[in-house]
Amino acid sequence: MPFLEISAHLEVPPVATYAAVCLWNFKPLFIEEHVDSLDNLATLTTFTGSIDESWFYLVSVAIEARAGPAIPLMLHAIDAARRNDSKTVTRCLESLAETLDEIGSLLQRMHEGCDPQVFYHRIRPFLAGSKNMADAGLPHGVIYEDRFGGGEYRQYSGGSNAQSSVLQFFDIVLGVQHRPTGEMKDHVLQPENAPAHGPKHGFLLEMREYMPGPHKRFLEDMERVSNIQEFVGTRKDNIPLTLAFDSCLAMLTALRNVHLNIVTRYVIMKSRESRTRERSQSPVARRRKMDIASASNTKEGERKELKGTGGTALVSFLKQARDETTENAVNSWAKRAMTKRIIKKDADLELDVPEDQNGVVISEVVTGLATTWIDWSVDDSSGGICSY
Repeated sequence: MPFLEISAHLEVPPVATYAAVCLWNFKPLFIEEHVDSLDNLATLTTFTGSIDESWFYLVSVAIEARAGPAIPLMLHAIDAARRNDSKTVTRCLESLAETLDEIGSLLQRMHEGCDPQVFYHRIRPFLAGSKNMADAGLPHGVIYEDRFGGGEYRQYSGGSNAQSSVLQFFDIVLGVQHRPTGEMKDHVLQPENAPAHGPKHGFLLEMREYMPGPHKRFLEDMERVSNIQEFVGTRKDNIPLTLAFDSCLAMLTALRNVHLNIVTRYVIMKSRESRTRERSQSPVARRRKMDIASASNTKEGERKELKGTGGTALVSFLKQARDETTENAVNSWAKRAMTKRIIKKDADLELDVPEDQNGVVISEVVTGLATTWIDWSVDDSSGGICSY
C-alpha cells in the first residue's frame, strides 16, 4: 500500500523505472564537485550490492547531468528562432552537438565498470517487468493488493533508456519523428503483416507513462513549441546554421550506434553463450521450472509473433530509430554521410541480423528485460536485444 501511494504521488508506475533506479538513486561523493563526473557518483540502493550494478546506473546519471544544461540552452534557441536570430540559434546548436558528443563518450565508458557477464546473469533479472512473463509463471502479471486485500492484475514494462525524458527531448527539439516500427517515411508498412494503423511512435509514447509526471508534461509542452527544424529548413542557404543542425543529427545518430554496440556486447553475445550452454545441459536440467531469471529463453521450437509493448517489431526498432534520426538532415551530403554509417567497430560488436528475401528481419520473441528480448536467428544460434 505505501508503494502504491508513493508511486501515485510521484506519478510513476509501481515498478523499477528508469527514474527510480537512476534519476533518484545516486549521491555525489563530494558536494562541491559536479555530478556529471562518474568519479564523483555513488548509488543509494542496488539489488545485488555489486559495483557492476552501480556503474550501470551511474553511467546514465552522468549522462543526464551532462545533458541537463542543454535543456535551457535549447529553450533559448527556440526563443531566438521566434526573433529570427540565426546567429544565436547556430551557437546553441553547435553547443548541443558538442554535448551529444560528450554523452556518447560517457556511454562508451559502460565497459569500464560493468562486466557483460555480471549484467546479463545477475543484474538483468531484477530489471524485468511483469509484461510478457507467462513463461515465468506470470501470464497476467502480478497483483498489487489494496487496503481491502483485493486488487487487479497489473503488467508493467521493466526499466528502459526510452524512459529517459532528456533523450526524448533531443528528438523533439531536432524534429526527429519516430514512426511505428516497420512504417517507412512514405507511410508504407513493412512487413506485409504489420498493423495497418498504429500510434505515432507508439513505443516511445508508452514509455512516457513511466516518466515522472512533470517530465511527461514538459515533453508534451515541448512538442507544441519546438520550431528549430522549421527555422533551419527555411534557411538552407545559411551554411553555418545548417551545418550546426546537421552536426546535432550526426552526433545523435552516433550516440544511437554506441547504444547498439553496447546492446550487442551486453545482451546478444551473452545470450548466444547462454543458449550454447543450455544445449549442452542434460535433459533433466533443461526441464527445471522456469523462473524470472531464466525467462529470457523460450521453449525449444516455440515460435511467436514479434511484438513489443506498443505492438512494435522490436528487432527493427533500434535500427529504425537510428535511421530516422538522419532523415531531417538539411544538406544532402550530410544525409549521405550519415546514412553510410561508416563506424569503427570491434568485429565482435557487428550486428549480424538475418533477413528474408524481402529484407524483413527474421526474429523470435524472447521475454525478459524491459518486456521483450529478441532472438535474431532461425537456427537458434544468436541472442536477444532489449526493447530500446
